[in-house]
Amino acid sequence: MPSTCCCVPGCNKRGGHTFPTDLNQRKAWIFAIKRGSDRYKVWEPNKHSVVCGSHFKDDDYCQETVFGTAPLHKRLKKGAVPSIFYWTVESSPNIQAREERVKSRDRKRKLFFTESKCIEEEESMCIPDIGNDVEIDSYDQSENQQTNECSEVKIPQTIGTQTPTYPMFCIEKFMTDSAGIHFYTGLETYSRFQLVLRSLGPAAYCLNYHGHQVLNLSVENQFFMTIMKLRRHTTNFELSRLFGISENTVTNIVLTWIRFIYLQWKEINIWPIRELVRYFTPADFRVKFPTTRLIIDGTECPIKKPKTPKAQQATFSTYRNRNTVKALIGASPGGLVSYISPVYAGSTSDRQIVERSNLTSICDPGDSLMADKGFTIQDLFATSDVAINIPTFFKKKNRMSGETVINDRKIASKRVHIERIIGLAKTYKILTEPMTSTETKLATEIIFICFMLCNFRPCIVSPNA
Repeated sequence: MPSTCCCVPGCNKRGGHTFPTDLNQRKAWIFAIKRGSDRYKVWEPNKHSVVCGSHFKDDDYCQETVFGTAPLHKRLKKGAVPSIFYWTVESSPNIQAREERVKSRDRKRKLFFTESKCIEEEESMCIPDIGNDVEIDSYDQSENQQTNECSEVKIPQTIGTQTPTYPMFCIEKFMTDSAGIHFYTGLETYSRFQLVLRSLGPAAYCLNYHGHQVLNLSVENQFFMTIMKLRRHTTNFELSRLFGISENTVTNIVLTWIRFIYLQWKEINIWPIRELVRYFTPADFRVKFPTTRLIIDGTECPIKKPKTPKAQQATFSTYRNRNTVKALIGASPGGLVSYISPVYAGSTSDRQIVERSNLTSICDPGDSLMADKGFTIQDLFATSDVAINIPTFFKKKNRMSGETVINDRKIASKRVHIERIIGLAKTYKILTEPMTSTETKLATEIIFICFMLCNFRPCIVSPNA
């Protein structure tokens, strides 16, 4: 083993185990040692970084070889993660006894709530716009008017009962309730919910929170609460009552998880290769538009009215007649969401969003895109040898030929797939109800997560469409 100093903060021992090559296990080690000050930028070890053996339990090591004999050298088991640190050392017996007495007294008291006022988080936010950055401050929101509860809501317990106590609302109560899972998360079953959680990797179990560390709610329930926030757009006050935690903790969990999910899924390359797109293209679609790589459309999500006139003007959508944020969404002919742009102010045109996107560089020569007639972007893709299939503009005093009408109908019948996918994503009510200023700051992350969740749901495009 190399004689390098252990990389765990506060440990001065030398030598140890090098970081594993498996990416998932490597991430688990990195998050376990909690090194680095930036909550969103994880420290990366180099080839000389080691973790000494004092941070592993005895059962993390192989006890015998494949021949049943004792190993000559200590060797970690596959999947072992360091877990012994100075911040995880067990309390002394006196401290444990004192904590037990406090818990015993708490169980004898009646349920009560202690509420206190906390300073609301600053509401200023920025939305990218073409040519300039516009600062947006929202008027006082109904959710922001709720008071942040600084003390935790105590869960009532019956003295002498040995059964585990769950919050009033938790994922464990929906393990066999598929209808309830679908209502609160949009996912079909509990197993599908577990699949989505597993896609986030082991880093979900060692998060660096936006605020304080959360220890009184399981990782599953934190994820459940976050998806429920997106699906039902439930207020933080209501979530605090349902899950038996403070409103301040709800805010901490939601902000942390939305940012974390976005960063994890952003690492996934959702842009499929051309051969894969054509393989999953429906039969009729393949006959009529064989080179189609992507169907694109813009979508707008309402936000609360900003404070400043400049921000109001930038986010005002003449199409929706209200303040919105806008994003460009693309899906393959087979129904896979394969392109999600950052959000822009509602006054930004579709052409301007495409100009700022990387679609011209990721499409291959010979591909074609399908879009609505509002996307006048043929010149942007001309140099890339990418065709644009859009319906024909009807000019005054001109008649369209029968062939043109038939072609436009074909395009409309296939372009409807992207509208259905956008409609599926908007079953998450946070995209259809006005976002608060705090939510608007995370609009890019929220829209990305909601559309990525569509890829975990059954495909709505028929194989014969």
